[in-house]
Amino acid sequence: MLSTDGHTGEVYELGGDHAFTLAELATAISVVTGRRIQYTDLPADTFTRALLDAGVPPELANVLVSADLAMSRDEMFTDSGDLRRLIGRPTTTPAEAITDALR
Repeated sequence: MLSTDGHTGEVYELGGDHAFTLAELATAISVVTGRRIQYTDLPADTFTRALLDAGVPPELANVLVSADLAMSRDEMFTDSGDLRRLIGRPTTTPAEAITDALR
């Protein structure tokens, strides 16, 4: 869309056709890989410390923790259908994306 006309001034809310939680994503990864992947919802301060301990720069850690908190409040949810319309096909499910990434 960046290289085509007709999008100047438009605002798009991009999201997949099927909403999912991080726990559901962990389950999908488990199914596709055959390995048990468990999702653990960390408090913000614990998540921040884990990211910093893993070497993530503080600024990026703050962005990731803020995004995680926003997701927990459904602030990043959209069912606009904009992405499907822009790409001209249904969006890929998490299981399909995981399967493709592991090929």
